[in-house]
Amino acid sequence: MAEQKGEKPIEKIKGVALQAAHAETEPAPVRHYRAVLFQLVLLVVTGAFAVLTFLVKTTPFFPIDLQITKTLQSLNFPLFAGLMSLISWVGFFPQSLIITGLNILLIYGFGLHWEALMSLATAVLVQGINVLVKDFIQRPRPAAALVHVFDTLSSYSFPSGHVMFYTGFFGFIWFLAFTLLKISWKRTLLLVIFGSLVLTIGVSRIYLGEHWASDVVGAYLLGSLVLIGVIQFYRWGKTRFFIHQPVAAGSKQDGT
Repeated sequence: MAEQKGEKPIEKIKGVALQAAHAETEPAPVRHYRAVLFQLVLLVVTGAFAVLTFLVKTTPFFPIDLQITKTLQSLNFPLFAGLMSLISWVGFFPQSLIITGLNILLIYGFGLHWEALMSLATAVLVQGINVLVKDFIQRPRPAAALVHVFDTLSSYSFPSGHVMFYTGFFGFIWFLAFTLLKISWKRTLLLVIFGSLVLTIGVSRIYLGEHWASDVVGAYLLGSLVLIGVIQFYRWGKTRFFIHQPVAAGSKQDGT
């Protein structure tokens, strides 16, 4: 009898928890639809990158690559040229290392320990994958005989390391700002800054003659896949290992 009485409070707590879970989650059909949609998008992105990689492996550049570069480089505005150079400058060593380290330390300093750890992991992962793919494809960079090359780089061209890094690392910081911060001018400013970096870095790399447009597209596709994987692992790990961090602690219910 005592055992039966002891089970009642537990069952009651379970019932309350289930009700709370049902109240906070979408109905099963909606969740199924979203899951299928997410998997479909992931499949399309993966397929697009695989096809592009196959084509790039045997093609130094496509005619449309040359056309896009010449069109962008025909924009002879000093302000535009300076902006393109500045956007790419952020991604070169040593400033890329300094900016990455400062962002991670800032995130950690605000008590976002899991977020800081995942930011570091993202920076390392995206760079490592980029080097592996570049060494496998070994695509030469645009030649100075074809387009104006602002700086001659010795590494391979596909996929763009700058674009992958910006999409993965800055994209993850954009995600953190979007999901964790309250609506304010500071949040909006962060979203604009990091979002602009991700969106404009591709144009910058093509304009400077250091990558073909197909290098940039491939980097956005692969960088997005890495970012999706990082976000999924971040959401999974936060509710298990960093529930008690000082700020933005996770919970089984919110999953953020």
